[in-house]
Amino acid sequence: MDTLILDWLGIGLRWTHLIAGIGWIGTSLYFMWLDAALIRSNLPRPDVEGYAWLLHSGGFYLVERRKLPPGQLPSPIHWFKWEAAMTFLTGFPLLILVYYMTGGVYLVDPAVSSITPGWAVGAGIALLVVAWIVYDLLWTSPLARGRGRAAIVASWGLLFAVVYTLSRVLSGRAAFIHVGAMLGTIMVANVWMRIIPAQHDLIAAAAAGRTPDGTLSTRAKQRSTHNSYVTFPVIFTMFSNHYPLTYGHPLNWLVLSLLIVVGVAARQIMLARDRGKPADWWLLPAAAALAVAVYLTSPAWLGGATGSGDRVAFTAVRSVIERRCVSCHSRTPTDAVFRSAPNGVTFDAPESIRAHAETIRTRVVLLRNMPLGNKTGMTDEERTLLGRWLAQGAPVDGIADRR
Repeated sequence: MDTLILDWLGIGLRWTHLIAGIGWIGTSLYFMWLDAALIRSNLPRPDVEGYAWLLHSGGFYLVERRKLPPGQLPSPIHWFKWEAAMTFLTGFPLLILVYYMTGGVYLVDPAVSSITPGWAVGAGIALLVVAWIVYDLLWTSPLARGRGRAAIVASWGLLFAVVYTLSRVLSGRAAFIHVGAMLGTIMVANVWMRIIPAQHDLIAAAAAGRTPDGTLSTRAKQRSTHNSYVTFPVIFTMFSNHYPLTYGHPLNWLVLSLLIVVGVAARQIMLARDRGKPADWWLLPAAAALAVAVYLTSPAWLGGATGSGDRVAFTAVRSVIERRCVSCHSRTPTDAVFRSAPNGVTFDAPESIRAHAETIRTRVVLLRNMPLGNKTGMTDEERTLLGRWLAQGAPVDGIADRR
C-alpha cells in the first residue's frame, strides 16, 4: 500500500508540475514575443507604447502596452505569477520523492564518488539556495553594468563549473536534474524576488500618482530575459532521465554543457528573429555543439567489446544476468526499492533477454551505468563477457536470429 500511495503521489506531482510548467513557459514565451512584435510607430494615443493585432481561435485581439496615467489603476489586473510558484511547489517535492526518499538509488553512484546519500541530499538542497544568492549578487554587482558582458561571462563560467562538479559528485541522472532544479529555482526566484516587486511598484506608483522606479522595471525585464534563455536547457533536464546515453556518458558533464549551448542558441535565434534581427550565425555554434554531443554518444566514440574469442554460451550470460540484474528486472523483484520492474523490463525468460539486447549493450557494456549504482556488484569481467556475447550476435539457444 505504501508503494501504491507513493506511486500515485509521484504521478500527481509530475502531472501538476508539467501542467504548471507548460503554463509558465507558454506565457513567458508569449510575452517575450509580444514585446518584440509590438508596433511602436504611428501610435493611436500618447499613453500607448506599442500595440499588436492578433488572430486566434476565430477572433481578432488588439493588445496594447500602455503607460498608466497617475492615479488611475485599471481593474481587474491579471497577474502571471502563480504558474511559476506552482511549478516550484510541485517540482521540489517531486525531487524529494524521486531522489531524496529512495535511499540514494538515483542520487549517488559509488563509481562516481563516495558521497553518502545524506550528504548528497544536503548538497542538493544547499545548491538551490546558494546558486540563487550567487546569481543575484552577481547581477546586482558592478559586473552587470552596461550590457553586462562581464556578468554574462562569469555566469557561463559558474554554470559550467556547477555542471562539472555535480557530475563528479552525484550520479549522472541526479547531476542533470539538479542542474535543471538549480536553474528552475533561479527562474522562480527571479519572478518572486525581482519581477513581482517591480510590478507591485508599478501598481503602487499608479495608485499614488507618482513615477515608478525605473531601475526595478529594468531589472525585472533583465531577469525575465534570463529566464527565457535558460528555459530550453531546463526542459531538457526535466526529461533527460529517459535518455541514459546523455547522463550516463563518461563525459556527461560535457554532453550536458553542449546541450545547454544548443538550447540557449536556439532561444537566441528565436528572440533575434522576433526582433527582426539577423540570427543565422547562431546556427553555427548550435549545430557544432549538437554534432559533438551526437558524436560523443555514438558507438564510434564509446567503442565496446568485440566478438573475438571463444563463443560465449548463453548459459553463462544468463547466469550473470540472474546474479546482477534479475533482483530488479523481474516480474517478481526482490530489490528493496523497486517493487516492479523498472520501465517494465524483465529478464525472467531467454526471449526477454534477447529482446533487450541493445539496451544491455548500451547500459551495461558501453555506458556501464547498469546495474544502477552497481548495487549488485557486476564485475568488469562480466561486462566483457556480455559484450562478447552481444558482438557475436546475442545468440540464445533455441531462439532463431530474427533481427
